[in-house]
Amino acid sequence: MLIENTEIQARQRSYPTAGPAAGRGQRVEHDYDRDGAVCYLAAWDVVRGRLIGRCEQQTGIVPFGRLVEQVMTAEPYARARRVFWIVDNGSSHRGQVSADRLAEQWPNLVLVHLPFHASSLNQIEIASRSSSARR
Repeated sequence: MLIENTEIQARQRSYPTAGPAAGRGQRVEHDYDRDGAVCYLAAWDVVRGRLIGRCEQQTGIVPFGRLVEQVMTAEPYARARRVFWIVDNGSSHRGQVSADRLAEQWPNLVLVHLPFHASSLNQIEIASRSSSARR
């Protein structure tokens, strides 16, 4: 499964958090500096319960290709007979052209597209929604 979260605000606290000391609690700076936006791309291994992700400056075919390379060159995926990538219909991996491009580069990769408007079937989106609801 694949997830792409775009335009995540990269923020850094203006001052470091000060640990607790005798007679006072931990101090956390509430001001932060904005450092632009980043995109988070991730693959979810549903069998092993493992998330493999990376931050990119933007989404697209090339950043998606870097995620695929990151996964497909690692074990156990590099030597697997088949690795199924279940994706939505995002522009970086839409259609037969994308399936053909990836199959040419990674012969053991099988791209499976979810039906349009079927995010309820995308396991990684379900997992990311439930984890953000717990925060």
